[in-house]
Amino acid sequence: MPQPITRFSNQTLRLWATLILGFSSGLPLALSGETLKAWCASSGASLTSIGFLSLIGIPYTFKFLLAPFLDRYCFPGCDRRKGWILCFQALLCLTLVLMSFCTPLYTLGWLGSLAVALAFFSASQDIVIDAYKVDLLHKKEQALGAALGVNGYRIAMLISGGLCLVLAGQYDWARSYQLMAGLMALLMIATYFAPATPTVEGVPRTLKACLIDPFQEFFKRKQALLVLGFIVFYKLGDAFAGS
Repeated sequence: MPQPITRFSNQTLRLWATLILGFSSGLPLALSGETLKAWCASSGASLTSIGFLSLIGIPYTFKFLLAPFLDRYCFPGCDRRKGWILCFQALLCLTLVLMSFCTPLYTLGWLGSLAVALAFFSASQDIVIDAYKVDLLHKKEQALGAALGVNGYRIAMLISGGLCLVLAGQYDWARSYQLMAGLMALLMIATYFAPATPTVEGVPRTLKACLIDPFQEFFKRKQALLVLGFIVFYKLGDAFAGS
């Protein structure tokens, strides 16, 4: 009897970790997107300036270029994935605090620059969280883990895109963003106590192994271009409609 209970407990911890990290992944998205635009609009920023804020999401588009470097390098003495996650969560927390001291009408340039940094750190966090889930979950847990991660992501978007607006209406935007920074700090504690990833064979030892070889291997597969085209275009309509 003790062995199945232990195994169940370990599985539960792994699945809870995917849910919490999914939440961490989704929290910054609206704060550099729709919520930020609402803040600027309510502060009297011009429509032209608000339109340019759509460019802040570019780091999410090109985050795959950073992935090989995050796969190749890690913090000494830290878990291969959790070290990077904690690093980006700390940077996200700091950036949100700095954004809370900005005023869109007078310091829009600084606010926009910080929002770009927020999107970059968020996209980088997404990369490592995805890798963490692949390393952590057993094959039979992958589907449930993916579903929990998406649910955590959606809940976080409701909070940063809905609750954040309510708080801004009740108090002010600065306190709203500071509260989001506090949530990210709590997520750092959860990440610290999350299960460590097991040792993985075949860790890339050179930049060529993590940057060039995976692309070569992918394009050798049948219908690789068709799959790539589907990935690029299947959300294109939603992106234009949202903008």
